[in-house]
Amino acid sequence: MIKGNLVGLRALEKQDLSLLRDWRNLPHFRRNFREFRELGMANQEMWFNKVVSSSNDFMFLIERLSDGMPLGACGLLYTNWIIRSADFSFYIGYNETYIDNEGYALDAASLLIDYGFKSLNLNKIWMELYEFDKAKIDFFTNQFSFKQDGKLRQNCFEDGKYHDSLIISLLSSEYAGRK
Repeated sequence: MIKGNLVGLRALEKQDLSLLRDWRNLPHFRRNFREFRELGMANQEMWFNKVVSSSNDFMFLIERLSDGMPLGACGLLYTNWIIRSADFSFYIGYNETYIDNEGYALDAASLLIDYGFKSLNLNKIWMELYEFDKAKIDFFTNQFSFKQDGKLRQNCFEDGKYHDSLIISLLSSEYAGRK
């Protein structure tokens, strides 16, 4: 387990899948994810088997250190070892908060970013966020100084209209400079 001040990141286990499914199927969460359909256990198991067998995907369950309570999930996915980049996946499912104000998100995201840059030797951690996902956009740009790399125009269809996707990222040199 990778331990922080409030949370730890541990490898996902099969017994975590029903909890992850339930969190990901929350309508106010799912609208922010690239997976738009309701997920069942078969979907979760196929995804889990792909992730655990991949040397390019690193997924973790976020647990509260004080009592082991599962809080969310995070990971570095689609790792490109040539340019040393990975897609950052992250949410706090506990109490359906998505991004919390209790410090769990900040601690967990810091741990995963440290892991990516210091243990995996990544140069860039990036994510694609829909323009209406203000909670994550504000969190990652304000707390970690992620910068916008680009915009994919009308890349999402939600609530009867098209929305843009933003690609934001953090470079290892930028992160090292802020610590």
